[in-house]
Amino acid sequence: MTTSTVNDIDLTDPQTFLVSGIELVNMWRRFRAESPVHWHEAPGRAVPGFWVLSRHDDVMSVYRDNRRFTSERGNVLTTLLEGGDSAAGKMLAVTDGRRHRELRNILLKAFAPRVLEPLVAGVVERADRLVRHAVESGDCDFARDVAEHIPMATIADLLGVPTADRDYLLSLTKEALSTEEQGQSAEEALVARNELLFYFSDLAEERRADPRDDVVSVLATSTIDGEPLTEQEIILNCYSVIIGGDETSRLSMICGMRELIEHPQQWRRLKSGDVDVDVAVEEVLRWVTPAMHFGRRALEDVEIGGRTVRAGDVVTLWNSSANYDEAVFTDPGTFDLGRTPNRHVSFGYGPHFCPGAFLGRAELSALLIALRTHVAEAVPNGRAKPIHSNFLHGYSSLPVHLRPAHSA
Repeated sequence: MTTSTVNDIDLTDPQTFLVSGIELVNMWRRFRAESPVHWHEAPGRAVPGFWVLSRHDDVMSVYRDNRRFTSERGNVLTTLLEGGDSAAGKMLAVTDGRRHRELRNILLKAFAPRVLEPLVAGVVERADRLVRHAVESGDCDFARDVAEHIPMATIADLLGVPTADRDYLLSLTKEALSTEEQGQSAEEALVARNELLFYFSDLAEERRADPRDDVVSVLATSTIDGEPLTEQEIILNCYSVIIGGDETSRLSMICGMRELIEHPQQWRRLKSGDVDVDVAVEEVLRWVTPAMHFGRRALEDVEIGGRTVRAGDVVTLWNSSANYDEAVFTDPGTFDLGRTPNRHVSFGYGPHFCPGAFLGRAELSALLIALRTHVAEAVPNGRAKPIHSNFLHGYSSLPVHLRPAHSA
């Protein structure tokens, strides 16, 4: 970073995040040291600016406080700066209060570990098969040939999406969050989001008439206080599941592979069994932090770190800083697959803690086990292509060469 103060850093610009990991770690260290509760101007926006919280304790305190902070006026910078989210009160992520609890209870039935056991078995088989095929090929784009196919197939199984539709849905999820290409227009993202909603509207209608053992059927046939969910609630929560379940897991896998290449000592620890895979999963999630931030609106005046957040103010919670806070993590700038405890906030915290966390961990675990089993060595085979986003962190392309574990 060449800026003189943190006031010169624009967190609304995706270009800010297209620097090396070390530069980002140093940037957030400066925020925590110089302005941990920071007012960020947002000229030309629907709101005058927003608060930036970079310390772990402050981020955690707002995550768990759904009395003084709300998600119903947006939960990421894009919607918060536009003044609100059209899905508020209908989609779980941007609904609070009793309706949030009722919707969450419905979805948690489908995400319970006991229910997901057969799905996890499929994840393990799929990850193993994809990694084996990639190793046999030798050269591959790990993002497109391996990581893309694990979470999307898993979420599609969970939702009951026909196999023939899955590539189409994957392309829509990428376009919906404008994460693939610099210069991708907001109109293209909006069209993709609408296409996803139309798709799930049609699928929900089919499931009402012919319920099956999937999330769409659960949503389409559930009731709250004796009343069925509205069509908007059904399709918006399907949209939320597929966006949340695909993007963050996919990016964690891609970045995890890249970090294992860049940290050969940690790769050797994983390969030798020196570190437990479940512990390694948590460090990958901390280090990568695929969802860099979430946000809230203050419902009343609140003091945070000696500064007064006024009612109506936008407050952003930067997971990508909290996960590197020296007050919580020993030597946070070191990638340590054996790190424990590991109080990362990559799945959020509190009432809006990610309901798919168990499944996300299972997917990453399956991938690490497959890599440990089938890969002797991985080396770069081209330039990694970072995504263009102020919300998500990761790569859309990761060319690698994989040497098989059992070669002569």
